[in-house]
Amino acid sequence: MNEIDLDALAPWLGRTETKEDVLTHGLIDKFRAAFGPHLWGGAGDVPLGVHWCIALDTVPAAALSDDGHAARGGFLPPVPLPARMWAGGDVTHFTPLTIGEAVTRRSVIGDITAKQGRSGTLVFVTVEHEYSSGGRLCIREKQSIVYREISVPRPVKNAPAAVDPTTLRSSLAPDPVLLFRYSALTFNAHRIHYDHVYATETEAYAGLVVHGPLQATLLLNLAAEALKSSPHRFSFRGLAPLTLPCELQLHSEGAENSGTVWCQDQTGLRSFTAEYATV
Repeated sequence: MNEIDLDALAPWLGRTETKEDVLTHGLIDKFRAAFGPHLWGGAGDVPLGVHWCIALDTVPAAALSDDGHAARGGFLPPVPLPARMWAGGDVTHFTPLTIGEAVTRRSVIGDITAKQGRSGTLVFVTVEHEYSSGGRLCIREKQSIVYREISVPRPVKNAPAAVDPTTLRSSLAPDPVLLFRYSALTFNAHRIHYDHVYATETEAYAGLVVHGPLQATLLLNLAAEALKSSPHRFSFRGLAPLTLPCELQLHSEGAENSGTVWCQDQTGLRSFTAEYATV
């Protein structure tokens, strides 16, 4: 077990970072090409989930670690654990983004905690983002990043369940091309998404890993389809890695103004889940 010195990481609490970008037609076209029919048609000019593709970290190649992430100790704290993943988050929509307008993403390190999980020591870093454009707050997000040890074999967090056809809304077969396209859209160089040898031999996954925000984008649009409007609140979390090859099933159930959506594979193993509401 790694003993984590949270006091050594405390100076990163409250650290801020600001990124500027412009939401372009080109990005929207690429985003639509990647997700196709799985985007909610009622979103207008700016599809839901595209905010994860703007105002990004643009780390020079020389400043990357072996895993493809930025070297430790910049904006994010230097957590001394080898693996890092997007654990989940909470998104609140206020006003839509507009094509052609400048977008500012202001980020702050809100919390750093440690706990023991079944796979060993876990450190959670909470990053709070605000996306603003034209003088208005458009999106507020609380992002949770988990750092962990690498374990072999990788534990399964929830047992497979029978597939319920009454909640199944659609499915797709993600492939390396989709993963490559989404890595490009998000400027994400983490090698678990495109380097099969690294993903399986170094980080001990069963195959290439489907991005957390890719799954969150699918679920956000599924929630909007259920509501027939953009969710005001969207809270999501990862349950288990989803690796290729797989069938990615999109499920939902809920009432008129709220509900639950989730991703699972063909065995019923849930990889990502989210709750949504209009208020």
